[in-house]
Amino acid sequence: MVYRDQRWTYGQMQERVWALAASLADLGVEPGDRIAVQTPNWPEWVMTFFAGARLGATLVPLDPSHGYHELQYQLRHSDAKAAIVPGAYGGVDFLEVFDELLGNLPALRSVAVVGAELWTDDRIYRFEELLTKSRSPELPLPTDDPGTTPAAIFYTSGTMGKPKGVVLSHRNVVENAIQTGQALGLEDGERIMAALPLFHSFGASVLAGAIAHGATVVLQERFDAASALHLLERERVTFFYGVPTMFQLLMREPTFARRDLSALRGGIVGGSPVAEGLIRRIRPWCNVEIAYGLTETGPTVSLTRPSDPEAKRSTTVGRPLPDVTVRVVDVMTGESHGREAVGELAVHGPNVMLGYHRMPRQTAKSFSPDGFFLTGDLAMLDEEGFIQILGRRNELILRAGNSVTPREVEDVLRLHPGVGDASVIGIPHDVLGELICACVLPIEGAAITGDELQEFCREYLVDHKIPDLVRFFDTFPVGKSGTVQRRELAKIVSLELSAT
Repeated sequence: MVYRDQRWTYGQMQERVWALAASLADLGVEPGDRIAVQTPNWPEWVMTFFAGARLGATLVPLDPSHGYHELQYQLRHSDAKAAIVPGAYGGVDFLEVFDELLGNLPALRSVAVVGAELWTDDRIYRFEELLTKSRSPELPLPTDDPGTTPAAIFYTSGTMGKPKGVVLSHRNVVENAIQTGQALGLEDGERIMAALPLFHSFGASVLAGAIAHGATVVLQERFDAASALHLLERERVTFFYGVPTMFQLLMREPTFARRDLSALRGGIVGGSPVAEGLIRRIRPWCNVEIAYGLTETGPTVSLTRPSDPEAKRSTTVGRPLPDVTVRVVDVMTGESHGREAVGELAVHGPNVMLGYHRMPRQTAKSFSPDGFFLTGDLAMLDEEGFIQILGRRNELILRAGNSVTPREVEDVLRLHPGVGDASVIGIPHDVLGELICACVLPIEGAAITGDELQEFCREYLVDHKIPDLVRFFDTFPVGKSGTVQRRELAKIVSLELSAT
């Protein structure tokens, strides 16, 4: 593993992981207990990830930008027994935050702090000491069933209420990592960059996949395009994974054209819809595949392969991984649709989560009677088994009795030479139910109008799918995972309309 100017072999990392696991056992952490980790993409995160697995405990990754109340909810909900945290990060003194949290969380018995001096509370330890001061004999290997034993609880963003804790088993994590790497064609000696946040399942799967294939992991604390380009070049990275925004930012860097990225063989772009035009700009310098998945599915459900026909490789999210079964079901009745029909994508396989932590009713609602996970994504499955994602079920726009998926309108808007990106939302309307509003990021220097874009759409779409409104933006509001926050866009447009 490489982090800044530090380097570790697999043997050196194993020594630290085993020492950490033994020290955590000394602190009372037992198989089945939860260990929270809130550091950024630091080596300590990686050590904790594997120490938890070695101990048979469950990892609870937390966002390092969380404040007191978010931390309190997730630590309490997960019943975390131990936590690994930064002393300070992003201007926040987490040593002080956790000193206060300890008094309100009786289950939390110990906190290990990275890069800080000891606090007065004897439940707070220096992380570095846990790597050197274990007194336990060698730990027995966990013997529980990897298919039913939780490996991690990933908390979702909670846009519809409180965050849900997605419980992934060891089998979910390991098989998904191995199969994704095999589909990509990973070979001996790969150097894989981990720039995605590790507290997201996408980022954690990059780490797990790299380790499963014996690759060198190049860690970036948090994604920054300029420093990422430097690392890609200096470390001769062979595979890079990211959301579409990350690739766009890399290509916008002034030094991009001068960088030697010849070692890059491939990677994955996913996490949000990928425009065909963007893929065609990325592949000349990084031969990426498009992947689809969710936290609840381990995360990968499907991805394109290098051998796929180019048209499918640029316009679909590929075919499912081995042993993963998908079907498209009617959003109202749950009955299976035939090929080429639009409905909700349902998934079954070894990648699918065990359930939502301490949310049995929510878990039951998320599965069909025969055990398929209902993704909430609208999709179409073609005759060859390729999947096309059309948008979220709850983003479906109902205009005058007609259903319109944002994705189909966005794809047309992105074909216009003056459009850099587009996000389509529904705006409530007394008569039509909802209006279709196209939110557009123009390419720098482009002079385009709403009328022009509406006429452009008429060349490709039926009348009831033409945007009623067009609004131009300099930037879109995005979440921590890099996805556009449609609810925020809808609020902005609604406020603008109410003021006119």
